[in-house]
Amino acid sequence: MPAKKTALIWFKTNLRLRDNECLFKAIAENDEVIPFYCLDDQLFQITAFGFKKAGDFRLKFLKESLLQLNEDLRNAGSGLLLLKGIPEKEILRLAKEQGAQTIYAEKEVAPEELTIAKKVAVELLKLDCTFLTYECRNLFHSSDLPFPVGQLPEIFTEFRKRTEKIVPVRTIYPQPSIIESPPIAPLDIAMLNELISSDITIDPRAAIQFKGGSVAAHRRLQHYFYETQAIATYKETRNGMIGERYSSKFSPWLALGCISAKEIYYEIKAFETLHGANDSTYWLIFELLWRDYFGFCMEKNASRYFLRSGNQPSKPADTKEFNDDLNKWINGQTGVPFIDANMTELKFTGFMSNRGRQNVASYLCNDLKMDWRYGAAYFEQQLTDYDVCNNWGNWAYLAGVGNDPRADRYFNIAKQAAIYDPDGRFQRLWLNYKPLENEMRWNSNG
Repeated sequence: MPAKKTALIWFKTNLRLRDNECLFKAIAENDEVIPFYCLDDQLFQITAFGFKKAGDFRLKFLKESLLQLNEDLRNAGSGLLLLKGIPEKEILRLAKEQGAQTIYAEKEVAPEELTIAKKVAVELLKLDCTFLTYECRNLFHSSDLPFPVGQLPEIFTEFRKRTEKIVPVRTIYPQPSIIESPPIAPLDIAMLNELISSDITIDPRAAIQFKGGSVAAHRRLQHYFYETQAIATYKETRNGMIGERYSSKFSPWLALGCISAKEIYYEIKAFETLHGANDSTYWLIFELLWRDYFGFCMEKNASRYFLRSGNQPSKPADTKEFNDDLNKWINGQTGVPFIDANMTELKFTGFMSNRGRQNVASYLCNDLKMDWRYGAAYFEQQLTDYDVCNNWGNWAYLAGVGNDPRADRYFNIAKQAAIYDPDGRFQRLWLNYKPLENEMRWNSNG
């Protein structure tokens, strides 16, 4: 009798059952599958820039997403194993214990994530265990592009023109109703609670209360598309700053893969069939294309998105002036109301509008003349919707080290405030109070 084929499924930023190629292929090609998530020790450490790798808002959303994923897996007859430690060691141990012949994982493109994946693959060779990766992040599949990723256009507009009406969006992988797995122990809730606090409260002024997981993601989709039909005016409202309807707010769920870009794309098409297409429905697809573009840019040449040098000189990081300026920026104490309001929102909610992000990044780079990477690293800690490609790609773009490098990506903050917060409502909302006990401090020692 042939040996049973057992595979591991490494969930990372694809925390869903539907439209998950890793899961679909693993089930189709094996007798049993064992889903797991590895809480990497690095996730709880301080980065080289003195910030947490992941702050409270990100971790809260991750915890909720893992709990939902485990529930969804249990409903299909499986479950989620939670590992904690150094991935290459923990995954090797799990593969050895389970006699796994194959591991299925999401394809990585960013340097840190690629390094981890390569270390895991090397360790698995000791067991003759095959490491397979699949693209689960993007709207487009890299092999469907009309050019190799190495020849990706340097300008987004050229990428869009060469892809949007040519490249097919692949069909969605169905959600499995049954997942054959060996008995999987209950999720280690105690470990999860010990690592991730449950006492995080979101400021009542927050534009939206995010909750992690696929169920919440699809609930938001239904609300934004059908209950409010807010998508029909997305292009007109997307630069708003107050409330939950001015933009889709899908980004946190996309960042952890609680919902896929393809799922959103096909729901847009379904909405257009029912209610008609317009500039706004197209513009949400346009934003998904931007997201794809940053992912492909990272795959093409990741190192450029972490370089210090840009078109603007930056002050040394080992000075009191740098320390003071960075802390004022973080805590919304620069004295520029529009910047301070946006930074206060980020500090207390883990979210900021796209318009706000562009302005505070421009201010850090061009007005404070600081190393842009400290801003990107703070965003990495603080944003609920942190995505390595989007975050570092956008910051590098504005700092002039990414694609289409220019020295004139400067935002006139007073003009921006007059256009996007003409009556000052947003600034008044976030500058009413700043509890001193919640003040964040940065220092070069983390």
